Amino acid sequence: MKKLILSLLVFLCATVTFAYTERDLLQKQADINQLKEMLILNQQWVTYPDYSDRAGWDTFLGTFKDEYIRRGEKLLNYQWQVVKATDYLAFERTGNRQVMEQPFDANNRAIADLLMAELAEGKGRFIDQLINGVFHSCEMTSWALAAHMIVQPSHRSLPAYDYPVIDLVSGDLGGLLSWTHYFMHGAFDKVNPEISRRLRHELQTRILDPYMNNDSFWWMGRNYNGRMLNNWNPWCNSNALMCFMLLENDRDTLAKAVHLTMESVDKFLNYIKADGACEEGPSYWGHAAGKTLDYLELLADITGGKVNIFNEPMIRNMGEYISRSYVGNGWVVNFADASARGDGDAYLIYRFGKAVNSDELKGFAALMRKSPLLPANGRDIFRTFASIAIDKELQQTPPKHDSRPFTWYPETEFCYLTTSQGLFLAAKGGYNDESHNHNDAGTCSVWINQTPILIDAGVGTYTRQTFSSERYSIWTMQSEYHNLPMINGVAEKNGKNYKATEVKAAKNTFSANIATAYPAEAKVKKWTRSYTIKGKQAKINDSFELEEAVAPNIVNFMTWGEIDASEKGKVNIRVHDVKAVLLYDAANFELTVEPKELTDPRLSKVWGEKIYRLSFKAKQQTNKGNYSFIIKNL
Repeated sequence: MKKLILSLLVFLCATVTFAYTERDLLQKQADINQLKEMLILNQQWVTYPDYSDRAGWDTFLGTFKDEYIRRGEKLLNYQWQVVKATDYLAFERTGNRQVMEQPFDANNRAIADLLMAELAEGKGRFIDQLINGVFHSCEMTSWALAAHMIVQPSHRSLPAYDYPVIDLVSGDLGGLLSWTHYFMHGAFDKVNPEISRRLRHELQTRILDPYMNNDSFWWMGRNYNGRMLNNWNPWCNSNALMCFMLLENDRDTLAKAVHLTMESVDKFLNYIKADGACEEGPSYWGHAAGKTLDYLELLADITGGKVNIFNEPMIRNMGEYISRSYVGNGWVVNFADASARGDGDAYLIYRFGKAVNSDELKGFAALMRKSPLLPANGRDIFRTFASIAIDKELQQTPPKHDSRPFTWYPETEFCYLTTSQGLFLAAKGGYNDESHNHNDAGTCSVWINQTPILIDAGVGTYTRQTFSSERYSIWTMQSEYHNLPMINGVAEKNGKNYKATEVKAAKNTFSANIATAYPAEAKVKKWTRSYTIKGKQAKINDSFELEEAVAPNIVNFMTWGEIDASEKGKVNIRVHDVKAVLLYDAANFELTVEPKELTDPRLSKVWGEKIYRLSFKAKQQTNKGNYSFIIKNL
């Protein structure tokens, strides 16, 4: 793929590759020089009112004004929480992330709410508390999370005073405090000029300097070796770009910084697939595609609209993935570390639809809008402002969403099949080293009348174990707790070499050879998993050939609700008012129904206290065979 962003500067053809080392250094300087002439300096790109423009803020905030003030009033006596050294150490000692993250997040949200309250009222009533929050933040050793400190030289969770880490949260807080500096530095100076001076210094040393001078952060991709890039890239780059736009007024320095962000985000866009699917799942769409939107909007702002790639089909595809992945009634297709529940951020979806001129996204955003809905994105203050700016347009948009009969992402290998009788089946190929990966190549999920029947449990609360070498010891990550077979009693294996092959999709059908997702001990030559839908039913078929049959094959399906397996050959499944039946050949399979208790609130709030694994154990061991299952609406 070409360099989508940088190609606008150098006007090169689509054969340009991403290996920056192949570009002549003179060309790079020419790119920066050309960019330098485009840049809008001294925050002249900002369209929001100045702090002192009371009429401007009244107009901009509209009916939201009083609610922002009320939220700020609740914080006038807020006690700023200390994030203790032992809170950071808890991540190493117990694996618990929340001990450190909860008080830190509470402080950051308080700063955002106090800033919005002061901008809304403009009487100085919230300034002292805002100063307390700003100074409290400046006194912290780091703005990064304990869970992300592994990138510092010690690889420990207690932050080093001399190694600023730019992660998702430090970037967000940097953006929030940059906007705070932009709007409030004059008011702060009337109290004491040291406040703004200190804040500006911390933003320089924690965000601007390390972004320019530290190439080691993996998400930057500056020393790119083909490794995975994910939502961290546009998320961190959009924050860095925003900080430079608000703080840096030297044209040469700003041009170099903006160019660095362009190089980095280009690498992310080249890593992900042109079909636009988010391999991290809908829960991460707002961070991956959504932060790409934020970044590209900021880039267009600082260049006066000259660097703008919203007409690229890939960008539109990235946006529309979120509407295509919505099943209905709050349920989404939740591959990877995604929750099955997800209504989506209506404001973000509308902004994306507006940027790429997608009526599909605009109508979907209107459907997702809950009224009254106060734009409040916590420490992500840029999104709060951007949401307010399009609220009136969103309110005037008619809600609309239709599930398409056939949606196919040929590079990511996601497939959605639907029927007019209320059946929705999602299947995937892919490989077992995707971002936020579960070992799930070839799996499916099935909904009937917008109600999940065959499910993907999702992911539990993040701990130290979640993103470590122990990840696949967690049951939610394992293929035996997805809708997949255990071949010769062996589950799929994690790693980029374990993947689906021969993946095919067409209207009403999907198939993949998943033998290649299993390790050698599975002794499998070929295992074709296929799905076919028609009317009110879906057929799941496994056609296989083994090198040797050494243990019984077991085909697992995950479900929930009320389960009745008393009658041989069928499993009745009732979820609320929806009744379904899973049909199987009782002569060939022995069925075990295993309840799985859900003690993790991140799972139980979606599925309740328990889900079930239906394990169909083959009674005969054969080298070749064919298994069929049918699930249908009653």
